[in-house]
Amino acid sequence: MEKTEGEVLKEKLFNEKKSGWNDLSEEDTRQVFRFADEYMFYLNQAKTEKEIVHFSKEILLKNDFKDLNEVSTLNPGDKVFWVNRNRSLYIAVIGKEKMSDGVKIVAAHGDSPRIDLKQNPLYEEGEIGLLKTHYYGGIKKYQWATVPLSMHGIVAKTNGERVNVTIGESEKDPVFYITDLPPHLSRGIQDERKLAEGITGEELNIVAGTIPYYDKKISERVKLNILKILNEKYGIKEVDFTSSELEFVPSYKARSVGFDESLVGAYGQDDKVCCYTSLRAILDAQNPVKTSICVLTDKEEIGFCGVTGMESHSFERFMIELLEKSGENMPGMLEKVYSNSNAISADVDAGYDPTFTVAFDSINASRLGHGVCICKYTGARGKSSASEAPAEFVANIRRIFDDNNVAYCSSELGKVDKGGGGTIAVTLANRGIDTLDIGIPVLSMHSPYELTSKFDVYDAFRAYRAFFND
Repeated sequence: MEKTEGEVLKEKLFNEKKSGWNDLSEEDTRQVFRFADEYMFYLNQAKTEKEIVHFSKEILLKNDFKDLNEVSTLNPGDKVFWVNRNRSLYIAVIGKEKMSDGVKIVAAHGDSPRIDLKQNPLYEEGEIGLLKTHYYGGIKKYQWATVPLSMHGIVAKTNGERVNVTIGESEKDPVFYITDLPPHLSRGIQDERKLAEGITGEELNIVAGTIPYYDKKISERVKLNILKILNEKYGIKEVDFTSSELEFVPSYKARSVGFDESLVGAYGQDDKVCCYTSLRAILDAQNPVKTSICVLTDKEEIGFCGVTGMESHSFERFMIELLEKSGENMPGMLEKVYSNSNAISADVDAGYDPTFTVAFDSINASRLGHGVCICKYTGARGKSSASEAPAEFVANIRRIFDDNNVAYCSSELGKVDKGGGGTIAVTLANRGIDTLDIGIPVLSMHSPYELTSKFDVYDAFRAYRAFFND
C-alpha cells in the first residue's frame, strides 16, 4: 500500500527510535554473538584495573604492538603502548598526518566499584575471623551482602617483592562473604533504617575463617590460624597488609542472560565494556590518517584523581614521548596537539529500566539494543561539573556513525535534579580537546552484576573503530 503524505513526512522528519536487532541479518547476528563471547572471556580474565592492564597488554603484544620504552623513533603505522604503574594503559597507532594536526582519542576506565581492605583489616570476634573493609566508588552497600566474593590484588613487601593474590575465581578456591541479618532478627534494628543504610559501611565485614590455631594457651587463635595460612602460601605477615592493594569483587562469571541470550550479565561492565571495545577498535586502526590513541585509565570511580587517574600528568608524559619520538616536539607543541584533537570519553550510561520508570525521562533515556548512546553533557542538576561537547563536534560524530551504519541514540542520565554523574570527559576537555561521552546503556549499573545488550557491545566496537578510521 502506498504511504500517505503524512507517513512520508513523518518518516523524513521524526527521529524514530528502534531496536538495532530489527535490521540484523542472520550472519550479522552471529557476528554479534561471537563478539560477545570474546568480550565475556575478557571480563572473566580481568576483573580489576590491574588485570585489565595485564590482559590488555598481552593482547597488544600478540597484535604486534611494542612497548614505547623500547622504541627510539616513530613513523606512520607504528603501534606502541605504555603502561603506567600496572594500573593504566596508553596505546597509540601513529597516523599519516603530523600529531600537531590533532589526534583521535578514545578513553575508558578499568576500575569498577568494589570492596577494598582497610590497612589493618584482620580481627577476631565471636570466634570468627573477619576483615574490615572500605568500599570503593559509588555502591548500594546492601547489594554486596550475601554475595560470593573473590579476592584480587597485590601485597608489596619491604624487600621489593610483589606478591600477586587471586582467591575465589577457580572452582576449587574458597570464596568470601559479607553477612546480613535474617528477617527473624532485623525487625526493630535493620528494618527501621533507610534503604541506603540497610548495610552500613562499617558492617561490610568479610568472613575470613573460623578454625582456631591448635595452641589453646594463646588468644585470637582463629586470627592466628588465618595468618599462618597466608604466611605459608604467600609469605606475608599481618604488617604486610599496610602495603597491600587487596580488592574484593563478585566471583560470578560473565554469562548470557535471557531465553534469547541477547544480554550479558557480569560484574564491572562499567566500564570494562568500553575498555574491551575501544581496545578491539584500535587493533583495527591500520595506517589511520590521524594518530589513534586508546586510553584505559584508573580511578574514574573516585574522581579521576591519583597518579594513575586521568587528571594525572602521566597522560602528558605519554603524549610528549610520542611527539619526541615522532620528531615533532618543541615548546608549546602539546597544547597545539590538544587544541586540534577530538576525543570520545568511552563510558556507560544508565539504560532505561521499565521496572523503575519514575527515575527516567523516557524521551531522553538510552535503551538496551539501540546502539551506542551519545551524551552531550554529563554532570548533575544545572549541568554542574559537566563537560558539554560543542554542537559542531556532535554533528561530526553523527556523520561518522551515519557513514558507517553505526546505531546510536542521544541520552541523559536520569531526570533533571534526580540523576546525573561524571566521567573523565571533563579532564580531557580541560586540556582543550573537543570531547563527547559515547558508551552503551547498562541496567543495574554499579551493582555486583550488571546487564548490557550484546548488540550494543558490538555496536560500541564499530563506533570506536569508525571514529579512529575516519
